[in-house]
Amino acid sequence: PMLEDILKETAGVIIYQEQVMEIARVLSGYTLGEADLLRRAMGKKKKDEMAAQRETFIAGAVERGVAKGKAGRIFDLVDKFAGYGFNKSHATAYALVAYQTAWFKTNHPVEFFAASMSLELGNTDKIGVFRQALVDSGIALLPPDVNHSGAAFTVEAGPDGKGAVRYALGAIRNVGAQAMQALADERAANGRFVDLFDFVGRVDPRVINKRQLENLAAAGAFDGLEPNRARVFEAAEVLMRHANAALIEKTSNQVNLFGGDDGGPPRGLAPDLPEVDDWAPMERLQREHDAIGFYLSAHPLESYATHLKQLRVTPIASLAERLAREAPPDLKLAGVMVGKQERRSAKGSRFAFIELSDPTGTVEVTLFSEVLSASRELLESGVPLLVSVNAQLEGDAPRVTARSVQALDAVIGNGAADLEVHLVEPGSLDRLRATLDEAGAGHGRVRLVLEIEGREVEVALAGGYAISPAVRMAIEAFPGVSGVLQV
Repeated sequence: PMLEDILKETAGVIIYQEQVMEIARVLSGYTLGEADLLRRAMGKKKKDEMAAQRETFIAGAVERGVAKGKAGRIFDLVDKFAGYGFNKSHATAYALVAYQTAWFKTNHPVEFFAASMSLELGNTDKIGVFRQALVDSGIALLPPDVNHSGAAFTVEAGPDGKGAVRYALGAIRNVGAQAMQALADERAANGRFVDLFDFVGRVDPRVINKRQLENLAAAGAFDGLEPNRARVFEAAEVLMRHANAALIEKTSNQVNLFGGDDGGPPRGLAPDLPEVDDWAPMERLQREHDAIGFYLSAHPLESYATHLKQLRVTPIASLAERLAREAPPDLKLAGVMVGKQERRSAKGSRFAFIELSDPTGTVEVTLFSEVLSASRELLESGVPLLVSVNAQLEGDAPRVTARSVQALDAVIGNGAADLEVHLVEPGSLDRLRATLDEAGAGHGRVRLVLEIEGREVEVALAGGYAISPAVRMAIEAFPGVSGVLQV
């Protein structure tokens, strides 16, 4: 009852620092100066000072008729709050901002996420967290595109007509927000880019360089102009030469010999792009990850879904929930390593923390010296991993320690189903043979289906192969392959 007047305006909850000081004054007889010292001591959490303050607080409360046990509980409650409390004016302002933020997130979620992600433009870790929040909210995150993206995150209609967030060009690594704003301004002033040479002919080469072009290509920002990312990446130097030639033409004030009047090199004289095959799906995703900071268009493990169920792998997003229900003795996680930090213990042995990513999220896994030493080469290979772990909850977060690490393809390769590969032209046969030879022997059979002179011909390849989802993805990406069926 002694605290009622102090806490009634906040429904009995300690919120303001002024309330802490008033509780100490009314309950335990502190002066306002002594109460302020108590508040500071609680914020700094100095054990010796807090022990003395606790004794003083309880003694004063007992003198005023409060039971010793209850006085101790109140001190602990006040201490818990005071570790993160504000004065009334500060807390009130925070409450208003929190309410406004919650209102925007509830009533205008697409705009809310676009604005929040734009504030974290240079922090790919934070953007990755927002990306997962978008997935949880059912809001699409559209890929970066030089003809649609701004320097910051923007809102537009997705393929289904619903509001979506368009990925910011300025959030791509090593491109620079200022350069991307210049790109967006050029597009707004003179219309969308028609092709790659139109792009480099209109964007000032003093603003955009070869490395920026390469990162834009790896992130998929040119997919609307040229879907072969490897081709754009390899053409970066050619494109920059064209851009510099265009700048010279623009600044020379000379009429083009061939009649061009757009200030750039004549369209008919644009050099050819290099003829190169696109990156294999796994390499394409890895380069995208390197340019963006996380997997955006797809995840390397998406093609492993059936195998992960067979292996009883726990999705990372479900790990905490599962640990809250049980302590599984044989817990397996699968994913791609997206980060690693090595440390040395006090005894001199090395250990590591790795960030493991699957399509549902990421988790930190600790590898002690023996496991780290046995799996070091595997960790550096970039391949999908199957990790047997011990895990337990610490608060709401799982603490995970690896018992063993294996290549996921090696575990499932020999048990893979047979493949039926449909070919519309024979040009991919050499690449197919090389890929199967690299996969090695296994139990998977391969049957080719070809069209020859209007007839469908089936050819069963001799022997068996270790056909992993990665091998299947690589074959599907070959030019001349119209389809790959699992049979």
